[in-house]
Amino acid sequence: MPTPPEPAVLFPDIAAAGSLAAALRAVADGALDDVPLTSPDGGPLSSASAGSVLPHREAMRVSAWSHERKWSVSAAEPLLGLSLVHGVTDDLAQVAAALRAWHDGRTPDDVHAAAPFVRPSGRLELTDRDPARMAESEWRHLVAEAAALDAPFADAYRALVEAAYAEPRLRALYPFTSHWTLRFSAATRPFLDVVGPNLCCAREGGYRVARLMAEGGRHVATAPEAVAEGVRLLPEGLGPVRYGAARGGAENRVEAAEGA
Repeated sequence: MPTPPEPAVLFPDIAAAGSLAAALRAVADGALDDVPLTSPDGGPLSSASAGSVLPHREAMRVSAWSHERKWSVSAAEPLLGLSLVHGVTDDLAQVAAALRAWHDGRTPDDVHAAAPFVRPSGRLELTDRDPARMAESEWRHLVAEAAALDAPFADAYRALVEAAYAEPRLRALYPFTSHWTLRFSAATRPFLDVVGPNLCCAREGGYRVARLMAEGGRHVATAPEAVAEGVRLLPEGLGPVRYGAARGGAENRVEAAEGA
């Protein structure tokens, strides 16, 4: 990979302003004057962050790309650091619009309306460790992610996620993915307690349902069939989903990171 240019070469206007935060204030023409917007001393041309009037919100962060004149914007929920909104643009004015909306406490969908490059993850803005709400938040994220997916298997995967979400016994669990395989846990992040089936789209078409990731599993034709087979693999006596605190000796404990 070629050595990236110095930030001042790729972003001469940012360098002239002295920092990314200062350049954002300038392009916003007064709209960010009351926003707590800063750039770090260690990389003033490459990053900035803006706080919010909502006390539970984490700052929205802006990062400059190293090889191309673009900026990434992201904000996470405070409990587990999972993405609430994210996006990439080459329009600094759009970044300023996103920061203004985030600071003002507007919803992720409203931030998207103000700055269309910003995409909501679908997750809820959680303020406590209610495990049922945490599970619902992650389901909403998977449904939103599947709806936006652009891949050869997108339609099949979307059907699988929607069918699983429609099944109450699976929806009551905490969902997560591994290599685009839909999996389930009796506990939320940060420490999952994996239970039940692995559901995935099959290369030959249809779906595969297995107890373990390493197994080939059973092949079925449709997403509802995969979900029905998956329900049959759930262990007996599952109680309500619980918060994923570390428990010594938990056989299925997994310290989970975000991502498929």
